[in-house]
Amino acid sequence: MISATLEEDGRETRPYGLKPAGMLVFTPDFHFVEVLTNSETPHVASGRRGEGTDSENREAMTNGVGFFGAYSVRGDGTFSGNVVEGATFPNWVGSERTTHELLLEVRGSRLTETFTRPGGGVLRAAFVRVRAPANARNT
Repeated sequence: MISATLEEDGRETRPYGLKPAGMLVFTPDFHFVEVLTNSETPHVASGRRGEGTDSENREAMTNGVGFFGAYSVRGDGTFSGNVVEGATFPNWVGSERTTHELLLEVRGSRLTETFTRPGGGVLRAAFVRVRAPANARNT
């Protein structure tokens, strides 16, 4: 992930900071994994996951999300939606996202994901392809 912005209530913020880090992976068997993080999230002082202070845990929870599931494509090969099967934010588990909520646009080696959140706001995250399969075409 090279950038992420959130448009909400007429203003734009950077929910994953100025140096976002993340990855979006699509597998040939129609599964996906997505992780979005703020690379500048402070470490937990104890050094042990699950043993942070309330403040540290809140900071970690608000500065990142990970989820996975299955995706579908139309007959022409374009993205048509996904179903979240697991997530660090449990409210997303079981949610289905069609192109009404989630749009993917590919230009060359760049993919832009536009997600209209159920509670409001539009998140745009941009990714650059790390490695293209030998038989893939950049369009």
